[in-house]
Amino acid sequence: MFKLEMRVRDYECDLQGVVNNSVYQNYLEHARHEFLLSKQVNFPELARQGIDLMVLRAEVDYKSPLRPHDDFYVTVDVEREGRIKIVFVQNIYHKEDDQLIIAARTYGAAIQNGRPMKGLKELDVLFDDEFTHSISM
Repeated sequence: MFKLEMRVRDYECDLQGVVNNSVYQNYLEHARHEFLLSKQVNFPELARQGIDLMVLRAEVDYKSPLRPHDDFYVTVDVEREGRIKIVFVQNIYHKEDDQLIIAARTYGAAIQNGRPMKGLKELDVLFDDEFTHSISM
């Protein structure tokens, strides 16, 4: 399980004093990119080769809000769905008490020339069962 620690910045909050719903997508995406980097998946190099890692669908359950200066962490795990889709199972937790803030599932695929790719070998490292990693930002 990958874990990325972060802190809410003031400008990410709306007039109600809580993190705006759209900002959570940024947190989730940033954690996915850091996860890929930690597994040595070279996202920019794949793009240069014409292989795009694309989000196909995002499911987000909002459980509790984050507020300015809250410390939190995002977890990332992966599952395969069929031969093409990768599911990023992500949760956001309040760091102080491990309260679940967001439960999300983001479905993605490798796309080349507008078509989904089967069995991209560069992504096999995502399914290494022995991998555990945590970083702070």
